[in-house]
Amino acid sequence: MGFYNRRPAPFRTLCTAFMTDPRHQAPRAQPEDGTYLRQTKSYVLRAGRIGPGQQRAFDQYGPRYLLDYAPQRLDAEAAFGRIAPLFLEIGFGMGTATAHIAQARPQDNFLACEVHEPGVGALLKLIGEGGIENIRILRHDAVEVLDHMLPEASLDGVHIFFPDPWHKSRHHKRRLIQGPFVNRLARHLKPGGYLHLATDWEPYAEQMHAVLSDEPLLTNTAAEPGPHGCAPKPDYRPLTKFENRGLKLGHGVWDLVFRRA
Repeated sequence: MGFYNRRPAPFRTLCTAFMTDPRHQAPRAQPEDGTYLRQTKSYVLRAGRIGPGQQRAFDQYGPRYLLDYAPQRLDAEAAFGRIAPLFLEIGFGMGTATAHIAQARPQDNFLACEVHEPGVGALLKLIGEGGIENIRILRHDAVEVLDHMLPEASLDGVHIFFPDPWHKSRHHKRRLIQGPFVNRLARHLKPGGYLHLATDWEPYAEQMHAVLSDEPLLTNTAAEPGPHGCAPKPDYRPLTKFENRGLKLGHGVWDLVFRRA
């Protein structure tokens, strides 16, 4: 009796259930050779609330230091108001290291890519508080920035500090440092330009070294490479609070610096 007294589901609910059921969805297009194409991204979008101080930084400093993504070549001289060596940072987190490096190297320009809104707000706040003039921020996927805004052989260096290590084996394919991406980065470096990676996850350091060593455009700068080909930490990269805590607990940190021939 209860079955017959049950109210029918609304038509919209039935349609939504039908369309979201994977059994009724159209199959994804596949290449003719049977391989699966996956769009490379330089980030994983994380949830996070922007604080009032970060929002004020957006409002006050965003118009000057935030650049709009556009599928056209970046005029770096116009963006920074000067001609200077250009360095790209991918995934700057909360921007502490970015601000420190920019202040330590005022002769260089730093283009910083990050999609995490609270992190962008935090870096804008540091820029405003420190009067830092040599940083510009793109809140966009660095892969598309490389493909559409930066020509090859246009960068003097690239920094990628502590990218997500994706610890589980089945997630290793999501790691940013893979052969095709490193080749893309290498082609965007000027001759003599460098790629600086840092990680606190040893298996990722091992993979990073293998990928960098396999790239024919790059050579290791370490005269006497340490474990996994690592170099001494360059003076310009600061120790973060998280990194300091890890070192005190005996955790390792590996810096790899390779240069384009």
